[in-house]
Amino acid sequence: MISSAELQQRLGLSRLPIAIAFLDALPANVPAWSGGQVAAGCVFWKRAQEGEVFYTVPADHYNCAVGAYTHKIPLPAERAPELEQTIGFMVRNNYIALEEVPGIPTLPATPAAIAFGPVDRVPFAPDVVLLAVNPAQAMLLYEAAIKAGAGEALLKSLGRPACAVLPVTQATANAAVSFGCIGNRTYTGLPASEMYVSVPGAKWEALANQLAIVLVANDAIGDFNRQRQAQFA
Repeated sequence: MISSAELQQRLGLSRLPIAIAFLDALPANVPAWSGGQVAAGCVFWKRAQEGEVFYTVPADHYNCAVGAYTHKIPLPAERAPELEQTIGFMVRNNYIALEEVPGIPTLPATPAAIAFGPVDRVPFAPDVVLLAVNPAQAMLLYEAAIKAGAGEALLKSLGRPACAVLPVTQATANAAVSFGCIGNRTYTGLPASEMYVSVPGAKWEALANQLAIVLVANDAIGDFNRQRQAQFA
């Protein structure tokens, strides 16, 4: 299988593809998060994309009420009003309509731990593999996903919140696209030119293998189209 470093180089990715696992127990072979409190759970995406391997516990996600909601993490009683307050603030500022909230995807159960790390450096099986990509890179991953049985002609796409792409991918066992909400872009530094493709972990190896074929195929079709373009210049 193509390594994440090779995949990053061949696709021209700005960040490493990362593995994310929702675990029923604390992993014995992964270090606990030791970086202190963070503003949102997607900060953990960024740290994994930078090469770190670690796991978090539910309390590490309390500071983002919406992210905790998508991860099925209940806030402690003294902080429970924060979700309603956050949603209310978004509604008052016309960021989201109240009737949209019940449709936000969530995990089916609260994880005991969530593990993160570059996809080929982790000692755990990922539930989801997440990649930050530009549209051209997303197209290549889309083609590979279809060939690998990890996607359909019409992929699921989401806007806000970006973290909802994780439960969607896990629930459908298919690749999905997140356009990256403003919160995620603020906390991770994701540039305006990029978005996310999320791949079911069980199908990642098959997709990565198909990607090598897709890259060769696109080079051939690209040459063909450039030759045709020259004929009409």
